[in-house]
Amino acid sequence: MAKKVFTYKGKTLEELQKLSMKELSALMPSRQRRKIHRGLKEEEKALVEKIKKKNSVKTHLRDMIVLPSMVGKVVRIHNGKTYQAITIPQEAIGCYLGELVLTRNRVMHTSPGVGATKSKSNVSVK
Repeated sequence: MAKKVFTYKGKTLEELQKLSMKELSALMPSRQRRKIHRGLKEEEKALVEKIKKKNSVKTHLRDMIVLPSMVGKVVRIHNGKTYQAITIPQEAIGCYLGELVLTRNRVMHTSPGVGATKSKSNVSVK
């Protein structure tokens, strides 16, 4: 069975990497297209250049669009407390970096603590 080749809007990853920013923005969803059309900020341009040079980069830019040049690189994205390392998959092209890292932890409820209930005489203290 042949392995399925990744395509984004009918273009392979190699074709996407050869496109200019204007041609790439035409393939993106409207919000990402608007951001690229208005121009990337200086920090975002610096991040793209850093990612091209290095394999692992730390960033706070959760609103940065995943570009084809970022695929396969390790980006450590800040989630509000720590940096989480993410290897950018091909399927993430057009997404924001913040969508790849969760900012909230799952809440685990356990037994109530001392003083948490009116019936504290019934709850064992450990």
